[in-house]
Amino acid sequence: MSFRIVALVAFGCAVAVAENPEVQSGLRVRDFLPGKPISRAQRPAPLSAVVENLGDAAVAVTVSLGFPENVALQSAPEPATLTLEPMEERLFTWTVQADAAMQAGFTVEACVDGAVIASAPLSIPFLSPMPLKSQEYIPEPVPAESPLLIGAHHCPLWEADKPQMWSQIRKHPERTPALGFYAQDNPEIADWETKWAAEHGIDFFIYCWYRTSQGGPVTTQFSSAIHEALFKSRYADKMRFTIMWENQSRGRAGVADENDLMQNLLPFWMENYFKHPSYLKVDNRPVLFIYRPEFLIDDLGGVEKVVQAFDKMRQACKEQGFDGLYLLGEYRGLDPKHLTLMKSLGLDYTFAYCWYVPNNPAPEQAIASQMDQIRKTQELGILPQVVTVSQAWSGWRDEGTIWKIPPNEFKSLLSQAGGFVSALPPNELGSRMLLLDNWNEWGEGHYIAPYREFGFGYLDAVREVLANAPAAHEDLIPEDIGFGPYDTAYAAYMQREIEERAKSRQQVTKPGAQEEGLIAWWAFDEETDAAWVQDSSGKRLGGMMRGAKRAPGIDGNALLCQGGAVDVPPATRLSPTSALTISCWVKTDVAGQDNKWIVNRVFGGGTNTGYRLGVLGGKPCFEVPQTEWSHHLSAEEALPMGRWVHLAGTFDGQVMRVYIDGMERGSMVRPGPVNSNGFNLCIGSYEVGHAAHFTGLVDEVRLYGRALSAEEVRAQHAALATKTE
Repeated sequence: MSFRIVALVAFGCAVAVAENPEVQSGLRVRDFLPGKPISRAQRPAPLSAVVENLGDAAVAVTVSLGFPENVALQSAPEPATLTLEPMEERLFTWTVQADAAMQAGFTVEACVDGAVIASAPLSIPFLSPMPLKSQEYIPEPVPAESPLLIGAHHCPLWEADKPQMWSQIRKHPERTPALGFYAQDNPEIADWETKWAAEHGIDFFIYCWYRTSQGGPVTTQFSSAIHEALFKSRYADKMRFTIMWENQSRGRAGVADENDLMQNLLPFWMENYFKHPSYLKVDNRPVLFIYRPEFLIDDLGGVEKVVQAFDKMRQACKEQGFDGLYLLGEYRGLDPKHLTLMKSLGLDYTFAYCWYVPNNPAPEQAIASQMDQIRKTQELGILPQVVTVSQAWSGWRDEGTIWKIPPNEFKSLLSQAGGFVSALPPNELGSRMLLLDNWNEWGEGHYIAPYREFGFGYLDAVREVLANAPAAHEDLIPEDIGFGPYDTAYAAYMQREIEERAKSRQQVTKPGAQEEGLIAWWAFDEETDAAWVQDSSGKRLGGMMRGAKRAPGIDGNALLCQGGAVDVPPATRLSPTSALTISCWVKTDVAGQDNKWIVNRVFGGGTNTGYRLGVLGGKPCFEVPQTEWSHHLSAEEALPMGRWVHLAGTFDGQVMRVYIDGMERGSMVRPGPVNSNGFNLCIGSYEVGHAAHFTGLVDEVRLYGRALSAEEVRAQHAALATKTE
């Protein structure tokens, strides 16, 4: 591989003129990432990137790294000429060092015959230089005092046994926390969070709290951040905490009745939290936040029952030596009827977990919208509020409105919110408290904890605007004192992913794999517990099992669809352009499934591309869109229940057809090519983790780059039809 290490403005590769060259060539650069969560100037900073060939033919590749002035290259891969075989990938690593604090842009380019075919940019902030100083432990926090009680919502999703939760953040490497892709059960994690929060004026965390079942002894999930980390941390007394009861999952997260609340849930909170010396008490009252408090109406049997239960909770707190209990209900809207309902339940205050701001607003619009909602809540005069300010939003899948307020602009929001709070009636809790959204909701895109893109920018904004503390202070990251990394569980997970992805790309064939035009064939016949699915056509277009399982199928194993899916990475072959066929066997007992997808390659950002096969209004549906979400061909009859059914969708460049058990059951004229894309292919659902998943069994999924004839579809059905009897 020949590496040219040159300035960003002077790459030696010419720009390829081919439209969408990555899709056409199959060459792709992915996972171009720094090796450290946060980098400092005058320290080595590793970078790495994966170059893969998703095309049909071997290709000779030249890779180059571009970097700016004032950044020195310390190491690079040995020069070599490398040929990547189809579905082969290689990891490339470099080490660079910045002279001073800066925002540095890097680019990896993969060139073929002197033309740039694939590239990936990466922007890395380098913090100011700081000498390394080994210490025995994390230095004790030096709190920055604030006239307000400043709280931050805390999202404890980052469990050691759920490393896949970080997958969304890998799509946004700029979000990488200063702690890396950590496991939250480590007491050192809690001590770093306490230090960073306390030293920037934050007084308490509001941990999202999840019950896993109701009607019996309390069991929880995502609770290690409190029980394993905070409670065992050295600096637990330097920071207060409270909980937000996540009451949204009906039948599981709430209460079965009043007895469950008073005999199970409240005693658990009392002993584990309310009595803890670091739990947030105001006016000698524990403070409890409740998400979806209105769901308690059904749980407890009516509004009056909720009022009675809340009164009993307050009395129980008094019997334990407190002066009562503050109850705050979450609501992020301006509907007077809903606020009136919340008041009628006996809640003391309303608060927002986050504020919804529509239409992808600019920072100044996001600030204005939040302040407008805060003011209007107050003007309604129905239920007093405790104010929350939100820093950003993206959603877990980058859906809907997406926005971010950078640190400098965030200062303005903090200043306006602080002024608003100070003008509230002094007898209200809202005049003494301000909530920040969010400390660490990395997946949904709102966070103020130190992270790669802006370092300590948001925390420094909080300290500057809301705390009575000198501007000069020292912001440490774990590396500064020889601590970390904290991503051991995630690193092990990624190593398994690499090994399992390699297994998914092994060349395997099944009798019949030489069939004309066959692109891929997913038969699910691997070992029952295998984390990968191989391509039985021999073309190595395998995928990964994501929350899915296998079960006995019509021929060997099948994919059991209950919310999980198989994720097949992008490949040039997955985009036939002139004609295609999707065929499979399915079995379900769930009638009337609607907008549920069995094979999908139509996603947001490309809803006029690709193809999919699923169930719409209870009927098999085949789509090859030409415009946004167009050309859904539904069968004339419903999907049969309780037995194996053969489905096929064909498209010959002019007409789409859908088949059930070898018989044509619908057609649609749709002249023109299949619009290609560079997306993954998902089997068993719309996409991994999505609600639009098929429920049942899926087996023998085949994709062709041609339209099978009616006779061929009938023959494919007949080949296994005897096994349906």
